[in-house]
Amino acid sequence: MERIEEKLKILADAAKYDVSCSSSGSKRKNTGRIGDASASGICHTYTEDGRCVSLLKILLTNHCIYDCAFCVSRRSNDVKRAAFTVEEVVELTMNFYRRNYIEGLFLSSGIFKNADFTMERLMRIVKKLRLEEKYNGYIHLKTIPGASEELIKEAGLYVDRMSINLEMPTEVGLKMVAPEKDHESVKKPLAFVQNQIQEYKAESKLIKHTPQFVPAGQSTQMVIGATPETDLEIMNVAKTFYNDFKLKRVYYSGYIPINTENSLLPQVGSRPPLVRENRLYQTDWLLRFYDFNLDEILNPKHQQLDLDIDPKLSWALRNPQYFPIDINTADYKQIIRIPGVGRQSAMKIIQSRKFGRLSEYQVKKMGIAFNRARHFMRCADTPIILGTPSMEYVKQTILQRNSTKYLTTVSDTQLSLF
Repeated sequence: MERIEEKLKILADAAKYDVSCSSSGSKRKNTGRIGDASASGICHTYTEDGRCVSLLKILLTNHCIYDCAFCVSRRSNDVKRAAFTVEEVVELTMNFYRRNYIEGLFLSSGIFKNADFTMERLMRIVKKLRLEEKYNGYIHLKTIPGASEELIKEAGLYVDRMSINLEMPTEVGLKMVAPEKDHESVKKPLAFVQNQIQEYKAESKLIKHTPQFVPAGQSTQMVIGATPETDLEIMNVAKTFYNDFKLKRVYYSGYIPINTENSLLPQVGSRPPLVRENRLYQTDWLLRFYDFNLDEILNPKHQQLDLDIDPKLSWALRNPQYFPIDINTADYKQIIRIPGVGRQSAMKIIQSRKFGRLSEYQVKKMGIAFNRARHFMRCADTPIILGTPSMEYVKQTILQRNSTKYLTTVSDTQLSLF
């Protein structure tokens, strides 16, 4: 038991750098077995540097044949090594689940011997959980680049989500820190899994009892800040992967310095780029749910996101010709472009104005960030101001009045609860 605890400590710690642990999207329901992935997904916890971690998030092993400079499990790194057996991972998952410690399994691995050798063991774990232990909870499995399509296809029948890490956003960046790897070995399995998902969906329209294949879809992850890509390059890659492989999510993981020997990487002691990571997630959200085009937020003249303000506010300040927007007459797509107004608040505005023109005191109660939004919208009782304030003045006013969210000196660390 002590040996298992030591393995768990080593392999759970090594897995914390992978942030793509969201469980959203699964439709696997309880059908008399153990667990249900459709109701609540994985419970998450958060590390001290702000990353979310599922309660059983482990590597099968941290042995690895590759020597990626940014990775803590790289071949040349002098760290304790460990490896679970197939039976140990299955036993841990079932025991933790029955004790209500976890609601799912996030399983990844370093690559030992070769891709197929590792993938075959990962596949045996998920197969054993589903068929022998009757486990019906959520499983997120990391695909091993270079593994055979037969193994990936079989594993896909037992998991909810599959993902494969892109590592660095660009091929040039990847070659700088991991010359043994390439992006093609990531694109190939992503395309294969996407094709399989489409084939199984088409088959399910003809055959009632078609098995589920990766029902929660695929995701990928990029490490941010280890190599010198711009935000424009990063979001261009994300956009391409969303379009080409129909990914559910692209995750952005700020690089945590762990390598004292490679001068190309940020040095140990420097802070991880958590604010930049957050801005990339906000941009990702604007592109997918707010009907923004990438070139509106990032373009050759504006290749980096502002760190002191969010991307929507930054876009609004650069495009004053679209404002102010009259919330009593504008359509939904115009209203969600107002900084400080989210999708739910926009819907409330649309519904509420059916009963009369909206004034500022009413809009304040709809959950919008009024101190930001007031500069870009008009309500029924908004006073008329002679002249147009400069956008630089508006920005400074917002920064001064928002003493919590828009600090002029942005902290890179997780906020304290107390």
